[in-house]
Amino acid sequence: MIQLIVGKKGKGKTKCLLDRANTEVRDTLGNIVYLDKSTDHMYELNNRIRLISVPDFHISSTDQFIGFVLGIISQDHDLEQMYFDSFLVISGLGDADITDTVKKFVSISEEFGVDFILSVSKDEAEIPEELRSLVSISL
Repeated sequence: MIQLIVGKKGKGKTKCLLDRANTEVRDTLGNIVYLDKSTDHMYELNNRIRLISVPDFHISSTDQFIGFVLGIISQDHDLEQMYFDSFLVISGLGDADITDTVKKFVSISEEFGVDFILSVSKDEAEIPEELRSLVSISL
């Protein structure tokens, strides 16, 4: 399953993502990983959630980011959910079209049984039409 939390910068997407991760960790038996552009939110996350600062791993392209995520999945057979804060930044997409990358994560989710929740700094109207059904929160 893939869910998108969308809205312009400063609308509260990170707060929604943190709240959801902290709520889910109480009910899940598996592991949760939270990918971010820094460790600034370390103390806002439950200590059972693994926070990874993506820039620490020198990811320079979207393909490397996807490989990085697959590497995390391959090392944790109990992984149930991954949260991507600042998705456009950590994935290397910037202002590029997110359609193909999100579709790859849909396939990865189905194949490995990992749910992805992505924070995307765009208004819902800016999300490609074929991905709008994945929007769970629009701020």
